[in-house]
Amino acid sequence: MSSTRSATIVGAGIAGLTAALALARKGIASHILEQAPALEEVGAGLQLSPNASRILAGLGLLDALSARWSEPDHIMLSSGSTLAPLASVPAGKAARTRWGAPYGVLPRAALQAVLLEAVRDEPLCTLATGQRIETVQDALAIAPADVLIGADGVWSRLRQAVSGALPARYSGNVAWRFLVPYAAAPSFLNPRTVTAFLGPQAHLVAYPLAQTQAFNIVAIHQSAEAPPEGWSRSGDTATLLSAFSGWHNDIRRLLDDARAPLMWPLFECPDGAWTDGRKTVLIGDAAHAMTPFAAQGAAMAIEDAALLANRLAEATDTGQALRQFETTRRERVARVRSRGAFNRFAYHARGPIALARNLVLSLRGPESLAADLDWLYGYRTPN
Repeated sequence: MSSTRSATIVGAGIAGLTAALALARKGIASHILEQAPALEEVGAGLQLSPNASRILAGLGLLDALSARWSEPDHIMLSSGSTLAPLASVPAGKAARTRWGAPYGVLPRAALQAVLLEAVRDEPLCTLATGQRIETVQDALAIAPADVLIGADGVWSRLRQAVSGALPARYSGNVAWRFLVPYAAAPSFLNPRTVTAFLGPQAHLVAYPLAQTQAFNIVAIHQSAEAPPEGWSRSGDTATLLSAFSGWHNDIRRLLDDARAPLMWPLFECPDGAWTDGRKTVLIGDAAHAMTPFAAQGAAMAIEDAALLANRLAEATDTGQALRQFETTRRERVARVRSRGAFNRFAYHARGPIALARNLVLSLRGPESLAADLDWLYGYRTPN
């Protein structure tokens, strides 16, 4: 019999809600504590690659998600200066065939709503909002449990309770987001693709959100000075245009026409401890926040939740299960981080390096590029 019969989860974002459902499927009850008075997910859009959608399908959520997302036919890389395509990875039906699960794009709030509805329908899960948690003692005083799971994001309070955990640091990159309605979208935006436009020290990603009938635009550029922390600060369009000087006029026009673009600094957590090895464990951004250059932040949180549930369900020693969880996940997360660092270098290349990148991409076919992602998208959670 498992030594873990109950869990307290701090944070009702993607990591916390997925963990609660994954634990419930293993017969482990959880109580979720969320500081916000109401759940309102930040961010406009989200990419769910097959490694994440496979886990959500296993939790019985695929039908609900499929009703809210679209499955792009391709993932494209294009030039930010000429708009010319550089490379393409098949998605859509090809993703389901190759990786055994779909690649979907949807509003982040839609995923949150699907998870929240499932949690509220699950007898083993309870949720309390308006609960500000500063310490382990705060959480366990409200909801005593066998294990405490910190899923409270990049600025986690519970990170302070784990000796060896390191504080979040500014990555040197700033992100902007805004929506462009389909009806007002320029012709170079394709509603059947996820497209990353690449340029010196910056890149821009565009993909369709079928539920809102709009393109989600995320523009990321390097910046030595970090804006104030937060997810939804209004930004100065002149600053955005300056970061994309030299880009194609159609992209600059898109940025200039952006209505109320929001900006935020990208923070990441350096490698540090994720568990005290006894009762407390961090997951998702609280443990290993990473920049979005591999589009794997949400997927890593979902993978964390699935493996943690597996380890706790089998454990006769909770502390040992937490240590095993960290050891197993650390290797996987490190590899994803490495991929993100490579993408950042390649996406933001300039001069001769950018020319060499474009040449290499022109020599790679779609199937070859897809094969490079097998280790990432074909991942299956260990039992």
